[in-house]
Amino acid sequence: MSADETQPRPEYPRPQFRRDRWQNLNGRWGFEVDRGDSGLARGLRDRPLAAQILVPFAPESALSGIDDQDFLRAVWYRRAVTVPEEWRGSRVLLHFGAVDHDTTVWVDGVEVGRHRGGFSSFSFDITDAAPPGVEVALVVRARDEPEAPQARGKQSRDYAPRAAKYWRTTGIWQTVWMEPVPPTAIRRPRITPNVAGRSFDVEVPLSANLLGGVVRMTVSDEAGEVVTGEVRADLDLAPRLSLVLPQERVRLWSPADPFLYDLHVELRDADGHPVDEIASYAGLRSVAITGKQVRLNGEVVFQRLVLDQGWYPDGLMTAPSDTALVRDIELSLAAGFNGARLHQKVFEERFLHHADRLGYLVWGEFGDWGCNTEQGETTNQQPGASYVQEWLEVLERDHSHPSIIGWCPLNETWQAYGDRITALDDVMRGMFLATKAFDTSRPVLDTSGYAHRIAESDVFDSHDYEQDPQAFAANHARLADGDPYVNRSDDTGESWSIAYRGQPFFVSEFGGIWWNPAEAGRAQSASGSWGYGDRVRDLEEFYARFEGLVAVLRDDPEMFGYCYTQLTDVFQEQNGLYRFDRTPKFDLARIRAAQVRPAAIERR
Repeated sequence: MSADETQPRPEYPRPQFRRDRWQNLNGRWGFEVDRGDSGLARGLRDRPLAAQILVPFAPESALSGIDDQDFLRAVWYRRAVTVPEEWRGSRVLLHFGAVDHDTTVWVDGVEVGRHRGGFSSFSFDITDAAPPGVEVALVVRARDEPEAPQARGKQSRDYAPRAAKYWRTTGIWQTVWMEPVPPTAIRRPRITPNVAGRSFDVEVPLSANLLGGVVRMTVSDEAGEVVTGEVRADLDLAPRLSLVLPQERVRLWSPADPFLYDLHVELRDADGHPVDEIASYAGLRSVAITGKQVRLNGEVVFQRLVLDQGWYPDGLMTAPSDTALVRDIELSLAAGFNGARLHQKVFEERFLHHADRLGYLVWGEFGDWGCNTEQGETTNQQPGASYVQEWLEVLERDHSHPSIIGWCPLNETWQAYGDRITALDDVMRGMFLATKAFDTSRPVLDTSGYAHRIAESDVFDSHDYEQDPQAFAANHARLADGDPYVNRSDDTGESWSIAYRGQPFFVSEFGGIWWNPAEAGRAQSASGSWGYGDRVRDLEEFYARFEGLVAVLRDDPEMFGYCYTQLTDVFQEQNGLYRFDRTPKFDLARIRAAQVRPAAIERR
């Protein structure tokens, strides 16, 4: 980078698993597009590359400096790296927030690792290939084939965005960094709050056991140390400890009071000397189901969620700054929402950190939109074993964030409910069971909106973009009788789902009201702008429709929440409450007033 150019995204990317020593590798890298994926044969691994890119922004984005939206089947990155001399004696880990989609990494021509999956974080140990004080060449190749049956979320397989598909994101799109760790090191703790027991149940995986060693954990609040505990580090690969809080120091995490305790974890040897230490935090909160109610800390909290797709005009799936992540949460709160479905994208961990800080309820989701076992125009991707593998990596990264109050592995899977079990059925059950096995503390929705297949699914939902409030109310009038509105096949009219069995129910997509003030009065958009249903003629018609649709769900005593589509416009999809540049389209006080009245289920 030039002397007058600041490093992009300089903040520590993993706030809930922090070490003091680290080196951010964002900035200028050598770069080259490899359209035929022949670069290895042509020697791209071993020579300087033709262009430069600003990491962590994808080459399709304007912020990257490449701004190339064509199909990029493979891309190459190269930069010089020197491990600091003071890291000698440590193992050196190279971390990637996310790279889309298949990644291979070399250090001075030596392959140090491979990873498949465009949404999950991963790390490689580069110690043996990068001695301290020696400059080495770090080379990354990312493959992203549009025909491949890979998870891609809302990225288009067509050349240009259309309908609900957007520009592709290829290669590095989250922060790259490295850090030193001791030969025996702490891996990411798994923190599970236990409100009934006034405790945090903490599991601390280790890279290896330490004879005679201990893991020491300390919980603190603003007044200082709350509780400390120790557990032997030589009996289990993941020592476990329950840290019970004194009653007078208990403070629950909630949207009204998003209080976070500090958590310090130390690994000490047999002589009491520190070997490794990390800083973390935790929120004490519970999620429970009582009948059709979803309770937070024992209280019914109506979930006023908004669909947030996390795209940006200049960065695509990468936020231009940490401030932009905070701003999106603040925009949602200002409009009267208390949370979001993080839709068809695994959001970077700093977003979850800010949700934790701000008391923002979120549902974690995978990027599978348009997934089906049949090839065709509507098939955007196909299911495979890598779905389960990547989802497990996501669960491992995000388990300890208190803001996450539910998991939704899949979205709008629409396979017919016939007499054959499909590969998608297998993947859905695999992802559901993996989620339940990994995390028993949160509800899991098998798939959002369409083809529910898992009888054990903790909640049930539908997607309904009916625009007339009266017709919308009629669609959902039978929920109290156990006959909810469900999504059906356009071809046969039959439900895609197994029978509803009385779980908590919410409409997890609705609204999507089409409004672009610049095109008001035009009969048809020439720009590709679209939303659901007929475009409203003016602002008053928008408010009447929005208030009417929201009231139907808010005033239904059987609904535990809703999710309105959507927070911002995204390219041609112009049905957001804010424009794509985050400027408001509406009177937010009026939007907020329509939502914040107590919901019927909260008054039961």
